[in-house]
Amino acid sequence: MFRHILVPTDGSKMASQAAARAMALAAEMNAEVTLLAVAEPFRMLAIDSDEYRNQQQEHEKSAASNCKAMLSRQKLRASDKGVLCKTLVIKSNDIAKTIVDTADSLDCDLIAMATHGRSGLSSLLMGSVAASVIAKAHIPVLVYR
Repeated sequence: MFRHILVPTDGSKMASQAAARAMALAAEMNAEVTLLAVAEPFRMLAIDSDEYRNQQQEHEKSAASNCKAMLSRQKLRASDKGVLCKTLVIKSNDIAKTIVDTADSLDCDLIAMATHGRSGLSSLLMGSVAASVIAKAHIPVLVYR
């Protein structure tokens, strides 16, 4: 039924469980998976521009490293299930829009994601990112609890 599934993940426990379930679904359907990590840009109020640049560089280096490590672990799980899997890291302020735009640009036919990730207080109900993806997506969205 589905041939290319986009699986956005932030490395949280719930997102990792959702990714594992999406991999199992992909294996059953012989579908390809693209794992997506959206890295939010550095934000900090600072008076010293050199300090800001140093902190920004350190944050971006750390975020890129963390995203790659997280996606590598998920890709290994996909490989264990025999699922063809690619990984992608995109830096963006608007996570939901990035997820939807990525699904469109990669010609995915399903987005599979967790109801909550690491969104803090804004995710008290269903999760602000998940709810926004559902509202904006042009393809089916499978939301795991």
